[in-house]
Amino acid sequence: MNRLYKTMKHFLDISIFRHNRNFRLLYIGQCVSFFGTMVTSVALPYQIYHQTHSTLMVGLLSLAQLLPLLVTALLGGVLADKHHRRTLLLISEFVLAVGCIALTLNAYADHPSVLLLFLVSPLMSAVNGLHRPALESIVQQVVSKEDYAAVGALSTLKYSVCAIAGPALGGLIIDRFDLVVTYSIDFLTFLISLIALWMMTQVPKPARTEDLSTWHSLKNGFKYAFSRQELVGTYVVDFVAMIFGMPMALFPAIAQNYGGANTLGLLYSAPAVGALLISFFNGWKHFKRHGLAIAMAAAFWGVSIIGFGLASNLWLALGFLVLAGGFDGISGIYRMVMWNESVSSEYRGRLAGIEMISYLSGPKLGDTEAGLVAAAFGITASIVSGGVLCVLAVGVCCFYLPKFRRYVSSP
Repeated sequence: MNRLYKTMKHFLDISIFRHNRNFRLLYIGQCVSFFGTMVTSVALPYQIYHQTHSTLMVGLLSLAQLLPLLVTALLGGVLADKHHRRTLLLISEFVLAVGCIALTLNAYADHPSVLLLFLVSPLMSAVNGLHRPALESIVQQVVSKEDYAAVGALSTLKYSVCAIAGPALGGLIIDRFDLVVTYSIDFLTFLISLIALWMMTQVPKPARTEDLSTWHSLKNGFKYAFSRQELVGTYVVDFVAMIFGMPMALFPAIAQNYGGANTLGLLYSAPAVGALLISFFNGWKHFKRHGLAIAMAAAFWGVSIIGFGLASNLWLALGFLVLAGGFDGISGIYRMVMWNESVSSEYRGRLAGIEMISYLSGPKLGDTEAGLVAAAFGITASIVSGGVLCVLAVGVCCFYLPKFRRYVSSP
């Protein structure tokens, strides 16, 4: 057993689970709930496309999810720096569970409402904007600095495993059962996460270093973030990579040519396979040029997306998506370590809100961009042109943000 543990530690440092109970509970609860969220992430575009047969409508759903997120992510960051982060997580996950009930009831109806999907889904996205900054900033409270690199790899592992299993099983559940069962599973995962959050103990409130209005607190957070070119680079590079090189809105249409719902799950899961493989290695902390690593990973993401767009068969397409996911996993590990290492605790919640806008709004806008271009010029043109623009945009960012490109992690 000890030999197995040592072997695992060589590839993935899991020692934090032994000595940090709060992180263990947080990690397990969020892993379960994120699995349910990924199941729903397949069900929503599938339901929209199944009822409307329009890639444009799928893209518009992502846009509808993005707009409230832009507001609540910033507000959530301010709240996370002023109030108890565990309480914010409990409240937001309870509301998200209620949203799952609404989706379940709508799917159960004889004539499910597309309009209701465009109401409930953006509302849940808005609540997620309040949830994510509290989650990102509470990690800094319950984890010591020497564990940041391990937490970054474990976070990538969590998201990649759930992003593999969630969409894959989501497609199977939709195919074998129905959307009612699919949305119900998401509801149950939120209940498990709520129990895990409730069991956490001795999580302090964030230190109150300023007593300002919400607007002034948010203004100070932006001032802090944009005064640091290395932080700006992490936001902008990921944003442009996702907005130009994110073709997921096209997956329902592509899946129709490869076998339907089962294939849809494989397409959504493939990028996470690459991220999963990357997360098993524990050598990332030895490379200190984090800015360069993020930029190169984003550029190679774009190259992989070009390959996906030009692929002539399903397995080749899946291979390029796996490769793209691996580069995205590398970028994610270095971004998380860079943020936790270089951002002051008093600003962590607000900057988590800004981070959330960068890494979630990019894919949402990317879905919309991909859907619009595909509607005008075709699916292949949309994917390939997006990958090319991704590579070019990353190069432009590195040229104009030299401090980001040259950033070296502190010892």
